[in-house]
Amino acid sequence: MTTPRKRMTPAQRRAQLLEIGSALFAERPYEDVWIEEVADLAGVSRGLMYHYFPSKREFFVEIVRTESERNLEVTAPDTSLPVLEQVAAGLDAYIAYSDEHAHGLRAVNRGTLLGDQRINDILTREFDVQQQRILAALPTTFADDEMVRTALRGWIAFVRAVCLDWVERRTLSREQVRELCLRALSGLLEG
Repeated sequence: MTTPRKRMTPAQRRAQLLEIGSALFAERPYEDVWIEEVADLAGVSRGLMYHYFPSKREFFVEIVRTESERNLEVTAPDTSLPVLEQVAAGLDAYIAYSDEHAHGLRAVNRGTLLGDQRINDILTREFDVQQQRILAALPTTFADDEMVRTALRGWIAFVRAVCLDWVERRTLSREQVRELCLRALSGLLEG
């Protein structure tokens, strides 16, 4: 069933298509999502869909890029805070992002399974930025330690995995997820 077409600016239309796609890819494997379905749900023609995104893969890559940028934006640190408060605030923002954009988190996770180099590059950049943010807040003795750098990268992956599990199963409270992640970081930095 085609939804009546609503007038939107190109930026609004593009954002709408990405949001619809993100929700669909979150619920189904890549190969089970059809561009025609996205167009129908948005109330636009298939041709307009291809005007914005030349292929299904380009569309999916842009969904991953959009979710990654959104994540980096909401987790940007307040550098006026002490280190642990910066990290805790960033973690709180990521947990809230995971809760409010669970479909985006799921879609990004599915994207990692596709083996597309562009998707891997987007996610590597996101990990790099998050790692650099934490390192920038730590004393130089930590920031120059390769074990700390590697541990932080692992912690970032851990947080992503924990939040994905949390939005899928909801067996822990938000506070428990936060405490688990902070305890893991504390253990890494003290160890």
